[in-house]
Amino acid sequence: MKLREIHELAVKMGVEKDPRGKEEIERILAANREKYEKLPEKEKRFFDLESLENPFPDSRILVGDPETEVRCALAGIDMEVPEVLLADRLREKGEPVDLIISHHPEGRGLVNLDKVMALQADEWYRHGVPINIGEALIGKRMQEIYRAFLPRNHERALDAARLLGIPFMSMHTVADNQVHSYLGELFARRKPHTVGDVVDILLEIPEYQASAESQAGPVVIVGKKENRAGKVMVDMTGGTEGPQEVLEKLAAAGVGTIVAMHYSEKHREEAEKQKINVIIAGHIVSDSLGMNLILDRLEERGVRIIPVSGLVRVSRAASRKRPRAPR
Repeated sequence: MKLREIHELAVKMGVEKDPRGKEEIERILAANREKYEKLPEKEKRFFDLESLENPFPDSRILVGDPETEVRCALAGIDMEVPEVLLADRLREKGEPVDLIISHHPEGRGLVNLDKVMALQADEWYRHGVPINIGEALIGKRMQEIYRAFLPRNHERALDAARLLGIPFMSMHTVADNQVHSYLGELFARRKPHTVGDVVDILLEIPEYQASAESQAGPVVIVGKKENRAGKVMVDMTGGTEGPQEVLEKLAAAGVGTIVAMHYSEKHREEAEKQKINVIIAGHIVSDSLGMNLILDRLEERGVRIIPVSGLVRVSRAASRKRPRAPR
């Protein structure tokens, strides 16, 4: 596959599983195009042109020619300078590493992380929180995240990739949308009765089995396994944690259990106050599941995947007889 084709496929898959729906995404893209057209000419050079077609600013080709042919990709959760050097070392040893795929964004993908957070309001709306309240709450949190990431050294890993001539891309929200949808549909179909049932369903999934074996599996941090689950909400996309204030609104809307990647202590305390059960499925392993659902499609088209940096690689590709985990 060409690098461009990999990116286009990831974006397409991200749109298909996005909580906002295709109509809302097209509205957002149209608004971006209108904003660009109205800019003074001297400001257009600084505009993010890819935002005219790609609604995920944290999922991008960051280094390399889009027409590069990719036979083998080194894929992981956090691909920093050490992983770039590892890719180069593997090349020296004869591995044809044509691309580095990072889940977490770098460069302009990291600078723009806050912009994908708006989709959280749409997910809350699906669970009963009025959209005006959701947008007001997420807007404040987006500004906090923007200020937090602004001073980071965004280009560090990308500079290393450029010097070594290794293409580099990120698949963040496009992958998070996969795991978010996968688990949401699974719980809707299985209708777990208790919090423990939710955990048991997670532990049927190979990625979560692998994380449990390494002592990092799903854990209940608020509530008890014996508690009735009520309405289950999966909270696994939209950049990073939303505002803790939304938990009161979700409780009022009838959400009984939240399944998340990670929670701050303040979020945990607020969930406890609102009597919402919280299950932490695991951050890196949940990222892995979302990535795997995209990487399988690459594997089916002949791209070899070398997992690294915490990626629990389980293949569901049609070319394989059964899922596998490397550890």
